[in-house]
Amino acid sequence: MTHSRAITGLFALLAAHAMPMTAAADEMLPDPAFAQSAMAGEWWATQNVKLEYQAGALCGLVAGGTVNPWDAILGLNGLSLRKGEHYRLSVTVSGDPGGPMRALAQQGVDPWTPEGEIVRRLSPDKQTVSEDFTAGDSHDPAQLTFQLGGADESWRFCLHAASLQSGQEPAAETAVAPTSAIRVNQLAYFPDGPKHATLVRKDPARVRWQLQAASGETVLKGSSKVRGFDVSSELAVHDIDFSGFRAAGDGYRLVVDGEASPPFSISSNAYGSLRADALGYFYKVRSGIEIKQDYAGEGYGRPAGHLGKSPNRGDTSVGCVDTRTARKVYGTAWSCGYKLNVSGGWYDAGDFGKYVVNGGIAAAQLLGVYERALNQTRGKSPALADAVARIPEAGNGIPDILDEARWELDFLMSMQVPEGEPDAGMAHHKVHGANWAASPSFPHRDRELRVLHRPSTAATLNLAAAAAQGARLFLPFDREYSDRLLSAAVRAYHAAEANPALYAPYTDGSFGGGDYQDDDVSDEFYWAASELYLSTGDRTWLDRAKASPHWDGPVFQAAGFDWRSVAALGRLHLASVPSQLPIRDLKSVQSSVRDAAESYLRNQRAEAFGLMYNPGRFGWGSNHLVLQNMIVVATAYDITGDKRYLQAVRESMDYILGRNALGISYVTGYGTTYAQRQHSNMFAASIDPSYPAVPRGALAGGPNSGLADDYAISKLEGCAPQTCYVDDPRSFSTNEIAINWNAPLVWMASFLTDTQ
Repeated sequence: MTHSRAITGLFALLAAHAMPMTAAADEMLPDPAFAQSAMAGEWWATQNVKLEYQAGALCGLVAGGTVNPWDAILGLNGLSLRKGEHYRLSVTVSGDPGGPMRALAQQGVDPWTPEGEIVRRLSPDKQTVSEDFTAGDSHDPAQLTFQLGGADESWRFCLHAASLQSGQEPAAETAVAPTSAIRVNQLAYFPDGPKHATLVRKDPARVRWQLQAASGETVLKGSSKVRGFDVSSELAVHDIDFSGFRAAGDGYRLVVDGEASPPFSISSNAYGSLRADALGYFYKVRSGIEIKQDYAGEGYGRPAGHLGKSPNRGDTSVGCVDTRTARKVYGTAWSCGYKLNVSGGWYDAGDFGKYVVNGGIAAAQLLGVYERALNQTRGKSPALADAVARIPEAGNGIPDILDEARWELDFLMSMQVPEGEPDAGMAHHKVHGANWAASPSFPHRDRELRVLHRPSTAATLNLAAAAAQGARLFLPFDREYSDRLLSAAVRAYHAAEANPALYAPYTDGSFGGGDYQDDDVSDEFYWAASELYLSTGDRTWLDRAKASPHWDGPVFQAAGFDWRSVAALGRLHLASVPSQLPIRDLKSVQSSVRDAAESYLRNQRAEAFGLMYNPGRFGWGSNHLVLQNMIVVATAYDITGDKRYLQAVRESMDYILGRNALGISYVTGYGTTYAQRQHSNMFAASIDPSYPAVPRGALAGGPNSGLADDYAISKLEGCAPQTCYVDDPRSFSTNEIAINWNAPLVWMASFLTDTQ
């Protein structure tokens, strides 16, 4: 869950002097259609853009071989923007044979703050695009610029028309606009499961409702239960309970006072496709391999990313950060004298970074999908099959989920410091560009120099835990690979013991990637020791786990667990994976899981929208935190068979799929109104239609009370916790996608499918 910093700065020497503008009442540009040749002289360009004017167009030959978008610019100065004013930027453009374009209405001096932006990859065909925006601040001077850099070869850019109009009506939000006051699970309810909807209604009197079939026939009637004011959404709500209706079918709707809910199904088979799509997300974000459309789906094929092929700066031979950067990041001149081949793995989130702590928990939870199915379904789950995913490895005799996890496990092992080097056996914390990659972009076009960052204890223990778990699961299929994983895990754990406090620092994301700062690794030690015990049965590892403060301490919080707090994974696996754990210890860890499940059920009963999440404030990636709490309760079901836990998990899934304050399904492609404009460098169709859309089965981060990006702050200030979300690619703090968010989605979709 990282973000690409908006790098839109221009060098001050490029700010050309401009004559005063003459404009129509609302039009701010001097000659929108380029009808007057004299006005073309008002535009300036960098030296690598050779301008030529022709009637009806201002064109320029843009030199190839540039790296960043701002390396080649066409611009117009002398504008001003007023805070709170509404504007419309419209351009008609073409490119021959084509190239990248970013049109920006922005501050005219450093730091060149952008207010309106249009991003497109151009072709010889003309295209007209517009963007409505509201200026967040006043800027005088302001300017309109076209950033044209980043192409391999020279190309011809033509601006056929350009308009910037003030005084526009505010654009309608493209974020979330519920179409009904009746919030439902927009995918499906289980026939024998709980069926609740939340009605947003201030009237404190109970209201009659009807359940209608697709034909319009009323099949059930009832009265709402008034719940009153809901704290997390700050809405007055009623509960509609139609759990007694069990007839399977599609196209059901709830109706109150003539207003209908979005349609939904009642079905036992609704989550199988979600499991496949959520798992399929990982193939699409693989690094170091060509992504073939035959497997990924139409529009998602692309060349291999970061293999070192021109113009890409790849991962096949990556050195460490230079000493100057290291002093800024770590306060020391740390570096290394070697280079590593760290190709492969998954791109972490919206950016092209690869982070061991995020990769570790994501790989572990995909492995957990397989392990749960192995131990709980008596061999019946499709998650155990060599045909559940569309990936190149399908049919190789190894279950597809293990194949997908292996892609990341291999990367994690490649990040280990070689023997004979300082900190041998430790794992580098991350690898990413020395600067943020341009966005939108594809990984094979990324020109940034890739660098390894200093090893960390947290990363090393993530490697140890995930590799140890992988070792026991791969053993029946590939003993040599299993032995390699176990060896890497043991080596990593011992290296972490020798370096128990090598922490990743906080740097505010200034160096091309996210921090993933963590200065408490006691939970990582506990998790890794637990996995090593489960894989080896060696009492030495159990003793290490029992020496941890997390052995008897609380590991389950109302706010859920994530990459920074992984003790919960150790506890869940000790409680559910068959082992030689002494019976007293087994009862203890299983009891703690049951106690946590009961706590989550109490929280759920207090929530009007049925979710298992009650931390007061909603955290970064709150949707996946809800899912993690659900996994705890699902594990309690596995170890007890208590159907209350199964039904509670089913109801909490309603929140993810539309029964929430915003009436949106947070899973792309699932439901009537769903997130589809998430922040991503390469799934960027909402910014530039030449890029692929966010794929089906991708989970949006969700409400985040922290509002950690400028767009969220401008749109959501003062939001109720459950409404602090906007479906816009500019809001990386509420609307990013990430591997460690999709992994628990796969886990839960698999659980719901296998327990139908």
